[in-house]
Amino acid sequence: MIAFHPIYVHPLPENHRFPMEKYELLPKQLLHEGTANQADFFEPNSLDLAKLLAIHSSEYWDKLSNLQLSNREQRLSGFVHSAELIQRELCIMEGTRRLAQDALTKKIGFNIAGGTHHAFADRGEGFCLLNDQVIAAHDLLSNHSINKILIVDLDVHQGNGTAAMLQNEDRVFTFSMHGRNNYPLQKERSNLDVELEDGIQDKEYLHLLSKHLDGILSSFTPDFVFYQCGVDILESDKLGKLGISMKGSQERDRIVFDTVRQLQVPVVCTMGGGYSPHIKDIVEAHAQTFRSGMDIIL
Repeated sequence: MIAFHPIYVHPLPENHRFPMEKYELLPKQLLHEGTANQADFFEPNSLDLAKLLAIHSSEYWDKLSNLQLSNREQRLSGFVHSAELIQRELCIMEGTRRLAQDALTKKIGFNIAGGTHHAFADRGEGFCLLNDQVIAAHDLLSNHSINKILIVDLDVHQGNGTAAMLQNEDRVFTFSMHGRNNYPLQKERSNLDVELEDGIQDKEYLHLLSKHLDGILSSFTPDFVFYQCGVDILESDKLGKLGISMKGSQERDRIVFDTVRQLQVPVVCTMGGGYSPHIKDIVEAHAQTFRSGMDIIL
């Protein structure tokens, strides 16, 4: 149950093209190695606007959809806006929302895009225009028998938009483990923020993850988990500043999925960031997550 998004976004500046390759190459790798088959993929439609406007301000959406945001606002979002870009974003949102709904019976879902955790209710930041995990969480809480949600955000960048949008939502626990000295400069307050020093190695990172997950679950028992599994934690990442090996990233995924298995709750994974110089490293790190997660349903 994998949402696959063809890349029909408008051409990006040269320094932004490279990370986009993974969205095309990762499905091919998963098919090639047999981790997934073609029937596992679907292409989502656009998100229903009522679900979008339950989370994002109508003023922001009107400006975004009509391409009326200022040049400065577009720069802050990381994109030059176009109708094709906005349509792609709506498909990403619906992909995560539908995966969450389907995971209620199928246990797990993966969005090859998604993880747009820098989007706020009234603005976009950091290559995120709308917030897919918040939209999907709100839909679960409003329309399904879900009462408590845990968001585990292990992208190297804090999920500042997610934290801000869910500050007053007691039914969702936001946990972010991210680089202290990395983007965004101005952090928001999650339910639990674990700030990591530059160069942290596998052993300490994995110890912190296990310890804090155990601590969360001692007082908060979720019915559903969203996992933001960015691979920009790798030591090879151009932007990450951490020192996590490929094996360490794999162990990170195993810890999260073992936790989900023990809880016996559904999980939806969103890919998040990954900016290593060699595309093969990005694709392999993401593929590891899929392999580990598929064990849940075996």
